Amino acid sequence: MRLSRTAVAGLASAAIAASGLAGTALTSKTTPKSTAHGESSGLRLNQLQMVGSHNSYHRELSPAEQKVQQAQNPGSVDLWYSHAAIPAQFEDQNIRTLELDLLPDPDGGLYTYPLIRKLTGQGPLTDPAMAQPGIKVMHIPDFDYNGTCKTLVLCLQQVKSWSDQNPDHTPITISLELKQSDPKIVAAGGVQSPPWDAANLDWVDAEIRSVFGEKELLSPDDVRKPGLTLEQSVLTKGWPKVDAVRGQVLFYFDNGGAGAIRDLYRTGRPNLEGRAVFTRGPEGEPDAAITQVNDPRGANQAEIQRLVAKGYLIRTRSDEPMATIRDKDFSRVGIALASGAQVVTTDFPVPGMAARYDSDFVAKLPGDTAVRCNPVSAPTWCRGNVSER
Repeated sequence: MRLSRTAVAGLASAAIAASGLAGTALTSKTTPKSTAHGESSGLRLNQLQMVGSHNSYHRELSPAEQKVQQAQNPGSVDLWYSHAAIPAQFEDQNIRTLELDLLPDPDGGLYTYPLIRKLTGQGPLTDPAMAQPGIKVMHIPDFDYNGTCKTLVLCLQQVKSWSDQNPDHTPITISLELKQSDPKIVAAGGVQSPPWDAANLDWVDAEIRSVFGEKELLSPDDVRKPGLTLEQSVLTKGWPKVDAVRGQVLFYFDNGGAGAIRDLYRTGRPNLEGRAVFTRGPEGEPDAAITQVNDPRGANQAEIQRLVAKGYLIRTRSDEPMATIRDKDFSRVGIALASGAQVVTTDFPVPGMAARYDSDFVAKLPGDTAVRCNPVSAPTWCRGNVSER
């Protein structure tokens, strides 16, 4: 996400775990009845709801580097947050969707000596993975580089390891944001990242498929029906049934629905034929299946509900940490869940993550569960948790 949208700081006055009704608080002791495997045999992927982590790989920098960050940009305090390693998020935090920021590095070694390390008198990074060709994972080159996994392949290997040990999990969704260097940081001496050209976009597919086999990957080809566009397939025939895609992983691009990246990625492939990643195709376009409405409040809640009811997969956010804390607007969690967005992302998936800011704020599904029946799109017989065992 952009720097202005990564706010994590401040105070919150009460711990909440919101239900699917907007503005309703539900304690973590409330456990809705679970929908078991046998009872969910007809449930489809778009009829689920899950919680995801925002910038899932992110780790804050050292105190010395944080001083430089703040001197360069006072808003950099928003970057001072850290997530658990990906397997721990799956196992201990009920996370089922991730967000990774990607940067191309076709020759290797481009990001091994971040500018902020030079400014703090440190040497280059010594992780050998950073020196090898391949797609790197970081928030802002030269300025906010730390993470629990430094490359796309390493991050995905962590996902696969947990998935192999938990083969009945509902599909994991992974949002990929394709990033570039900040021009201001480049002007100050930082590196210029290569463009996301056709070759680097192909590399995204190749690295995903180097970790996940076709039976482990839920791709556009698996969803599209013969003679129909991808959009027509999801809107008229529906997404796959959950029990048919357990243990699989689905990828989609965070980048906006119109622009050079989407155009390049679907060149000659209007329905994403052969591709590993879903795009954010605008409504009415052949590749439209997944999109985002990041703020679920106001008229956006009804818009999300409309899109969900039609058959799209939608991602929204339950908190913008600085605004959430500053405005003490804790109702957004309930609004996001009630919208029916299948993926609701947060920076605070478990109690304790906001404690450093004198807060007990948390955003999660009711009942300490990883997946539940979607409050908008699930059939009437589907209520409560969805079993993963």
